[in-house]
Amino acid sequence: MQRILAILFILTGSWLYGQERGIVTGTVRDAESGEPMIAVNISADRRSGTISDLDGNFSLNLTSGVRIIEFYYVGYEVVRKELTVVSGETYRLDIQMAVSSRMLDEVVVSAGKYEQKLSDVTVSFEVIKPHQLSNQNITSLDMILEKTPGISILDGQPSIRGGSGFSYGVGSRVLMLVDDLPMISGDAGDIKWNYMPVENLNQIEVIKGAASVLYGSSALNGAINLRTRFPGNEPRTEVTIFGGAFMDPKRGELVWWDRQPLFAGGSFSHLRKIGNLDLSVGGNYFKDEGYREYDYEHRIRGNLALRYRFKKVPGLTVGISTSAMYIDQSDFLLWQDADSGAYRQNPETRAPLTGHRYNLDPYVEYFTPGGNKHSFKTRLYSVGNANLDFEKSSYTKLWYGEYRYLKKFGNRTNWTSGLSFSRNTVLANLYENHMGSNTAVYSQLDAHVFNRLKISTGVRWELNTLNGDLYYSVPVLRAGLNFQAGKATFFRASFGQGYRFPSVAEKFADAVVGGLKIFPNPDLEPERGWSAEIGLKQGFTMGNWLGFADVAIFWTEYENMIEYTFGAYPPDSADFPTIDDIGFKALNIGTARITGAEFSVNGAGRIGPVNLQVTGGYTFMNPVDPEILAKEGKGADEAYILKYRRRHLVKMDIEMEVWKLFAGVNVQYNSRMINVDEVFISPLIGNLLQPGFPDYWLEHRTGYTLFDFRLGWNISPLFRVNTILRNAFNIEYLGRPGDIGPPRNITLQLKLTF
Repeated sequence: MQRILAILFILTGSWLYGQERGIVTGTVRDAESGEPMIAVNISADRRSGTISDLDGNFSLNLTSGVRIIEFYYVGYEVVRKELTVVSGETYRLDIQMAVSSRMLDEVVVSAGKYEQKLSDVTVSFEVIKPHQLSNQNITSLDMILEKTPGISILDGQPSIRGGSGFSYGVGSRVLMLVDDLPMISGDAGDIKWNYMPVENLNQIEVIKGAASVLYGSSALNGAINLRTRFPGNEPRTEVTIFGGAFMDPKRGELVWWDRQPLFAGGSFSHLRKIGNLDLSVGGNYFKDEGYREYDYEHRIRGNLALRYRFKKVPGLTVGISTSAMYIDQSDFLLWQDADSGAYRQNPETRAPLTGHRYNLDPYVEYFTPGGNKHSFKTRLYSVGNANLDFEKSSYTKLWYGEYRYLKKFGNRTNWTSGLSFSRNTVLANLYENHMGSNTAVYSQLDAHVFNRLKISTGVRWELNTLNGDLYYSVPVLRAGLNFQAGKATFFRASFGQGYRFPSVAEKFADAVVGGLKIFPNPDLEPERGWSAEIGLKQGFTMGNWLGFADVAIFWTEYENMIEYTFGAYPPDSADFPTIDDIGFKALNIGTARITGAEFSVNGAGRIGPVNLQVTGGYTFMNPVDPEILAKEGKGADEAYILKYRRRHLVKMDIEMEVWKLFAGVNVQYNSRMINVDEVFISPLIGNLLQPGFPDYWLEHRTGYTLFDFRLGWNISPLFRVNTILRNAFNIEYLGRPGDIGPPRNITLQLKLTF
C-alpha cells in the first residue's frame, strides 16, 4: 500500500511540474483615495488564491489557459478579470476597487471593532452619513440623533428604544465614542454634544442594545461612534456659513423679547495628502441668543488630525488628533410659570458658565503581512466648567489607553481582543475631589460557518476602583448569529449583557438648585442588565433605486436601575426629618423591563429624473417596572410605566433632488410621556417648584408631531444655498417638566466646496 501511495505521489508531482505555467502580478488600490489595499482576497477560478501585501501587491502562479481572477474586499464591488495565461509569460494587472453602491454592503466598524458589511452585523445598527447633517444644518450631534429611528434625546440625555429616562446633567446609559474611544465626562458621565466634531464627520454608527462586551460601562443601552474622515486623492475644502431667527410662538404671551432671537455660525474643514502624511483640519463657530430667557450659547471649536504611513516599514502608521473648544453658555433649568413665564427662567436656577473641552489622541497601528492588525490608541479628555454664580466649578480629566489585536483567519473569521486602562480625576466644588480607575480585558470571535451562517461571541472582564477602593468586578457575555437566507435576506439574533458604574455626580453631588435639594449617595451600586433581539434585514431594488427594510423584536431588562427619587433623607443621627431633609437622591430603585418592536427603511437612488433618499422608522416600546406591575396591575393611571418614556416613536426623512433643486421634509412623532416624577405634578409641591406645571401637565401631556422643511439649490458643484424651516407648524410641545420646545425658526445656509 505504501509503495502505491509513493508512486501516485511521484506521478502527481511530475504532472504538476510538467504543466505549463505563467505569472500574474499587480497592485490593488482604492479607486477614490488611490491608497494600496491590504489583505484583498484574490482567487483564480475560485480555487487557488492569495492576498495583497502591505503595499497592495500580489503574485499568482497559474497554469496555462483562460483564467477568471476575482478580487474581493469587504464593502467593495467585486472585480473580475478574464485572462489568457501563456506558459512562461508574466502579466501585470493594476486593479482599482470601488466602494459598493449596495446599501447592505455599507462598511461599518463599531459592531466588532473591525470592518464588516452592514448585512453581516448580528445586532440592530444605524448608519448616519454626512449629507444628512449638512442638508439639515446640524450644529450639534444630538440634533441628528433625535431624528434617528428608535432614539430620543431628552434635555441632552440619550435613550435607545426606551432604555433611559431623565436625570438632569448626570449619567448616560449610552456610550459616546469618537474614533472608537470613549468621550464622556469624568464627573457627570454625560455627553457634551456640542463638542463632537460634526464638521469632520465620516459617518455615525449606532449600536442598539447592550454593547458592554466591547465598550464597557455606559454602553448598557447602546453605543454611538462618530468616525472622523481623512483625505482622498484630491485635496478637499468645505466652508459653511448660516444664520437664522426664532419666530414668535403660537401663544403670544410667551414672547419675552423685543426683537427676534438670532443664531448664526460657520464651519470649515480641509483634507489633503502631503506625501505620506494625511492632514485633516477643521473649525466651528456658533452663537445662539436663545429662545428662552438667559439661555444662550457662544462657542468656538477647532480640530486637527495627522496620520503618517511609513514607507520603510510597510503597514506601520502613526497619528495624532486633537480638538479644543471654548464655551460661554447658560442652561435653562426651570421656568418662572406656565403662562407668560414659560420661556422665562426662574432666577434662582440661572447657571451661567464658561468652560473648555479638549482632547489629545496619539495612536499607532500596524498591519502584518498576513492582514492582522495591532493598534494602540490613547486619549486625554479634559472638561472644565467655571460657574461663578453658584460656586459649582468642576475640572475633570480622563486618561484612556487601549491595545487591540485583530487576528484574521482567511476572509471568513475575525478574532478581536483587547486590553484597556483608564484613569479619571475630578476636582469640583460640587462633588469635592475624587479619583478612579478602570482596567478591562475583552475578546470577541466572529466566524462564518456553513457558508451562510455567521456566529459571534464575546466576553469582557472589568475591574473598577474609586478613591482607592475596589468597586466592581463581574464578567459579561454576548452572543449573536446572522443567517443569509437569500441573496439580500438576512436573519439575525443576539443576546448581550451590560452594566453601568454610577457617575461621581450621582454618588457625591450635594447641592441646592432652584429650591431643589440634591443629596449624595456614596452607597449607590452599579446597574446591570441584558438585551436580546431577533431581526430581519431585506434588501430590495426598484430600477436604479436601492434600499433595505429592517424589522426587529427586542427585550431589555435592568437590575439595580439608578434614578433620582424624591423623598425625605434625614441624617442617621436625626430622629425626625425636617424641611431641609427633603429633596432628590440617586437610588437603586429595582428592576425595569422594556419590550417592543421596530421597523425601519433606508433607500437611495434615481427614479426617472428624481434622485430620492428615504430614511425612517417606527418604534413601539413597552417600558415597565415589573415590581409595580405585579403589585398594582395595570390600573387606570398606568403607574407601572417607567418615568419619562413614550410608547411610540415615528421618524421619517425624505429628500428629492431634480436638476439642481432639492427639497426635503423631516417628520417626528412622539406619543405622550406617560409618567414623570410625582413631585412635579403634586398640586402643592409641584406649584412650589414649577408654578403652574401640575395644571399644564394635565392639559399638554399629549403626543405631538413636528415637521421640518428644507429647500435648496445646487447652483454649481462648488456652491449651494439651502433654507430650513424647523417646527414649521409652530407646535408647542413639552420635553421634560418645565421645558417647552423651541417655536418655529428659520435658517439660511450657504456652503462652498472646492
